[in-house]
Amino acid sequence: MAEVPVPKEKWTGSIGEMELGCTEAGGGSRATVTVGGNKGLPFLSFEDGPRRKIALAGSVSDSLEDVPQAIRAVFGEDVNDAVSWAKAWKAKGADMICLHLTSTNPEERNASTESAADTVAAVMKAVDLPLIVYGSGHEEKDAKVMEKVGERAKGERLLLGKAEEGGYKSVAAAGMANGHAVIGFSNLDINLAKQIVILLTDYGVGKKDVVIDPLMAALGMGLEYSYSVNERIRIAALAGDAMLQVPMICDCTPAWKAREVTDEVPNAGETAERAIWWEGTTALAALLSGADILVLGHPDAMTLARKAISGLGGED
Repeated sequence: MAEVPVPKEKWTGSIGEMELGCTEAGGGSRATVTVGGNKGLPFLSFEDGPRRKIALAGSVSDSLEDVPQAIRAVFGEDVNDAVSWAKAWKAKGADMICLHLTSTNPEERNASTESAADTVAAVMKAVDLPLIVYGSGHEEKDAKVMEKVGERAKGERLLLGKAEEGGYKSVAAAGMANGHAVIGFSNLDINLAKQIVILLTDYGVGKKDVVIDPLMAALGMGLEYSYSVNERIRIAALAGDAMLQVPMICDCTPAWKAREVTDEVPNAGETAERAIWWEGTTALAALLSGADILVLGHPDAMTLARKAISGLGGED
């Protein structure tokens, strides 16, 4: 019986590779992780060739205001200190740490930029994993925070977030001046995802220094819409759109804020278990749509993501 040939797409484009962690200029021993490099759609090994690394980042915050109780419970006292929390994530097998400097929000604790930089430096000293750093979401304060953090971590090649269309220059400048990569954020729209890359590269950021975050929604139609947008971004990149040929990061932690994982939905089982599976499901959707980096809040959700990657033929 004749062998049936596997139909293969002949893509003209590929996703650029990016290395995060300690650079040669940094002179340290920090671990590195390389993401991107895909030449086909996710997990289609007959198109894409060798397996590609998908990095799993454990979420850490220097303030507990928005941290769900179930996550506090699983990490115990470690959540009271960003360094201890990051160490706990490394022990649980995380490839990267995603540090949220939420304490700097001027409408809440209003921690200083120097304090934020101290926290980043302490985490880097204690944990040798590549580091993603976000501010509090307050645009004006985040600009100052990223400038200080970028200076303090020069040579370590952090991933700084987030650069948005309305205020991308400060984060871009912090990245360019200190050798860091930058997260370009867009809101569920392929054209906006392309636009932020254009803005960043026109400003002077190298395309090899840009990761896109198209916003990973975590419930109902939002999850379906996110999957569709991410997949369209990846297909456009492989089809030759140079401005979309950059790695993609998806934050799956918003799953913990979905109504479906709270007590607002009665008789649906234990809320923490629901939330873990919701985050794990969000992660799977992100993986299948083309994510190169996943940010996760609960170790059990990270385990689900890792098993999915291994089962689908990716590098875990």
